[in-house]
Amino acid sequence: MDGLPFSRLLGLALRQLLRDARSGELRVLFFALLIAVAVSTAIGYFGARLNAAMLLRATEFLGADLVLDGSSPASAEQIEAGRRLGLEHARVVEFSSVIATDEGIQLASIKAAGDGYPLRGELKSAAAPYQAETAGGAPRPGEAWAEARLFSALNLQPGDRIDVGRTSLQLTRVLTYEPDRGGDFYSLNPHVLMHLDDLEATGIVQPGSRVRYRELWRGEPEALEAYRQAVRSGLAPNQRIEDARHGNLQVGGALGRAERYLNLASLAAVLLSGVAVALSAARFATRRYDASALLRCLGLSRRETLGLFALQLALLGSVACLAGALLGWLGQHGLFHLLDELLPPVVPGGGLIPALAGIATGLVALVGFALPPLAALGRVPPLRLLRSDLLPTPPSIWLVYGAALLALGLIMWRLSLDLRLTLSLLGGGLIATLLLGGLLLLGLRGLRHLLARAALPWRLGLGQLLRHPLAAAGQVLAFGLILLAMALISLLRGELLDTWQSQLPENAPNHFALNVLPADQEAFTARLAELSPNASPLYPAVPGRLVAINDEPVDQRVSKDDRDSEGRRATRRDLSLTWSAELPAGNRLVAGQWWDALPDDQDSALPGVSVEADVAASLGLKLGDRLAFNVGGIQREARVTSLREVKWDNFQPNFYMVFQPGTLGDLPVTYLGSFYLPAGQDRQLVELARAFPAVTLLQVEALLAQLRSILTQVTLAVEYVLLLVLAAGLTVLFAGLQATLDERIRQGALLRALGARRELLQQARRIEFSLLGACSGLLAALGCELVSFLLYRYAFELPWRPHPWLLLLPLAGALMVGVAGLLGTRRALQTSPLAVLREG
Repeated sequence: MDGLPFSRLLGLALRQLLRDARSGELRVLFFALLIAVAVSTAIGYFGARLNAAMLLRATEFLGADLVLDGSSPASAEQIEAGRRLGLEHARVVEFSSVIATDEGIQLASIKAAGDGYPLRGELKSAAAPYQAETAGGAPRPGEAWAEARLFSALNLQPGDRIDVGRTSLQLTRVLTYEPDRGGDFYSLNPHVLMHLDDLEATGIVQPGSRVRYRELWRGEPEALEAYRQAVRSGLAPNQRIEDARHGNLQVGGALGRAERYLNLASLAAVLLSGVAVALSAARFATRRYDASALLRCLGLSRRETLGLFALQLALLGSVACLAGALLGWLGQHGLFHLLDELLPPVVPGGGLIPALAGIATGLVALVGFALPPLAALGRVPPLRLLRSDLLPTPPSIWLVYGAALLALGLIMWRLSLDLRLTLSLLGGGLIATLLLGGLLLLGLRGLRHLLARAALPWRLGLGQLLRHPLAAAGQVLAFGLILLAMALISLLRGELLDTWQSQLPENAPNHFALNVLPADQEAFTARLAELSPNASPLYPAVPGRLVAINDEPVDQRVSKDDRDSEGRRATRRDLSLTWSAELPAGNRLVAGQWWDALPDDQDSALPGVSVEADVAASLGLKLGDRLAFNVGGIQREARVTSLREVKWDNFQPNFYMVFQPGTLGDLPVTYLGSFYLPAGQDRQLVELARAFPAVTLLQVEALLAQLRSILTQVTLAVEYVLLLVLAAGLTVLFAGLQATLDERIRQGALLRALGARRELLQQARRIEFSLLGACSGLLAALGCELVSFLLYRYAFELPWRPHPWLLLLPLAGALMVGVAGLLGTRRALQTSPLAVLREG
């Protein structure tokens, strides 16, 4: 007979799909694809909308078209060069200081802005906290605008006055939006905006103070490029030029890390969904062997038969993908809501691309994981109608694994994951799966010896696991990994910071003092001795940048690929350089000698410098190397005489570079230190801030609270996606149950025909699935303890202790898997034994 037209083949596929819509394997297949597409779409929208927001507001993140940024003021020549080109100009000075009132003090990020600020975007403010905002305007001399957080922290009202250093300013409006708000750590503090004309009166900015100077420029692209070329050759090492291409860096690293972690969670969900698709597709094919043989007898060709079933899966997959894309689009709104405080104020829509990409991910997973079992339907011989033992020729192993690997590669490319990281995770996961799976198989085989003496319900329940040991081991591994991920997130979220804090000694410093002026050093030290039972020495600090190693520019020594290394970070910013006659507390020499032990015949032409060991390793430094530093435009050289290991989490002042005394003493310096202040001494802290207005008092508790807030939001977002990962794990469980459902129905019918009661079979099912869940929970508990030990020991350098609450995971796993198993196999007890035996 002639081949069927495509329209008739499509209609036949649709009718058969509607007829079989209630079958279990199709439902599992549908929900597996739904979850994969929903997760992929939601994460795709998160990344696309975030990038679109940063690109759209790139110039507003800068507040200008181009910014000359540095830790020292721009030179007169640099300012004049821009004015000659007709560029609009505004100056901004940013620093951190303590805001004092009669009610208390609060560390704030202060911005002193000149006339014309901002050059791009608009300030927004409100007449009172949490009222309607209006755009435009700026503080006048003598005024200040502050965020609502400062009003709440210090119980302020519009019209009140605040002390900023030595001057007093009137709070006139509530600051609600700054277009160029930065993404650094100090930007987490409440922001205060004041006029640049009031800066000198505060007395805060002194030589050596930690200050950021920003020269804002706006104009035509040609003029901006001309300005860039004019000043580029004269840039100091502590200066840089920023334009709109750098604007997306201002959002900060937290969101980037969150997106990367969410992409990894998305990969886990898609892979688990792919496993469920493969299991469901295998059962779909197995149950249609007879139908395929019948269609071949009725005249359909092998290609048409295969096309018919492929069209069924394509129709099902299309509906699932469209529904998943809609669910993902709705779900990403919840994700953005959880991260609302960390996101830019305006987040555009992501368009259709993320939804289309999510749909493509689902279709790739469907083809990659369902193609091998589907291919067998085209090989079913027509003779199977007479001989039911005839099976189709199995597909090539290269087809099975090649399709899965190709699908996996495309999904990884779609998620833009780091290839080495992903391959490491997949490789490590594969090794762990093989090892743990092997142990599970050995354990299941060991149960055979116990069956002879077990009760009948136990023999029935364990017998089902022993008949399909590979399927049982796979289900235990899949659900165990899901429980492990959820438990690990819960463990790290609540415990890591608490464990870290618990390691601090009693009366550990809880305040830092920055920008102590040389004239105030003795008086400030004396005042701290009265207030604090534990205060560190005050260390001199000079901002400077490492520019050369053995006459080789440091940019050539550090590769751009090492952007996350300690050396790379240390060379891309100004360091706090200090000198000390004694080895600082918490420091240990690992190479070389301290100043008092140096031989008398050392080269006295260059002073010595002690370098932190990790930075030295990253930069390839060794004893005797010559280092060149740019300190306030002055070149200074020193010779490496020792390497130090630094304990960074002791809340003492710590430094990458410690110079020999007398090396930098002729430069403008400020001092810094840390001290402990008992609870209930807020009034003394206010008095200390007012007595030394130039000093920045950094309260560690407040910073830890802010850090917890960020971690909580990011963790909520991760858990939001991990719930979908858990749903994907459940689909794997149900897919595995569906794969054995036909055998369970036949077994149940035979046992009931032989007189077994329904209660006996239910008890056997309960034992089987509870044991399956308990093994999953035990696997998750062991894995969580192992991972937490490695993280604490090697990543966080914290002492590890057991977590007894993880022993609840076997119980939780037994409950969850037991309930899911009973629901997934209830048809085995509801089907009439007579109907099953007649079909047999």
